Amino acid sequence: MVKGLLLDIGGVLTEDGSALPQALEGMAAVRKTQLPLRFLTNTSRRTARQVATELRSLGFELADHELVTAPLAVKQYLRAHQLRPLILATPELAEEFADLDSCQPNAVVVFDAGEGFTYAALNEAFQCLHSGAQLLAVGANRYFRSGGALQLDAGPFVKALEYAAACEATIIGKPAAAFYHSVVSELGLSPAEVMMVGDDVDSDVVGALDAGLQACLSRTGKFCPGDEQRVPGLPCIDRLGELVAHLDDSLSP
Repeated sequence: MVKGLLLDIGGVLTEDGSALPQALEGMAAVRKTQLPLRFLTNTSRRTARQVATELRSLGFELADHELVTAPLAVKQYLRAHQLRPLILATPELAEEFADLDSCQPNAVVVFDAGEGFTYAALNEAFQCLHSGAQLLAVGANRYFRSGGALQLDAGPFVKALEYAAACEATIIGKPAAAFYHSVVSELGLSPAEVMMVGDDVDSDVVGALDAGLQACLSRTGKFCPGDEQRVPGLPCIDRLGELVAHLDDSLSP
């Protein structure tokens, strides 16, 4: 029985700053189920405030507490472990971490830095790691969809640093089980009672299933034909509004 929902944003609700076809109508139908939900995203080129502002400008309704971004989880992790980070991020997102002590970094944090993934920046990160700094990453996503094509995400750069420094990154966002469990706990539910809906078969679907959640794959965004075959029997939708039909049976006692 599904008692709570986690919805990915990019590729499920929006793409390139616009709402996906029928996403607003689908979101309205999902709201009518009255299930508690969270908007869950690894997006790390923008701040949580920018993400929320865009969603509201497109017509999506959400409360501040319903938006959970991986960068916020990273900042909480850094504070909890008293880490001094070297941040690889866009200038906008890096500003969110300006209040943290970054002298003599003992952690390297990789967000989706976009054009900021220069040789100089990656080499500085490598040198910190080689000196013993911990490697943290917002996610392991290989790519995302923008401008009608797949674009490199942060994952490949994380893998390059892991290889060069002979270390392993700690993933703070999706698909880390701890990330999913923290959100599920906030809902006051067990993992088996919550469904994750996303377009990324690795982070959204396999990651959620490995964490004990239910999952549904959206054939939108970065979805590629054949992704659904990786998880036999997986619920799939072509638009958000179809999700309600998958929930009908599970909502009945």
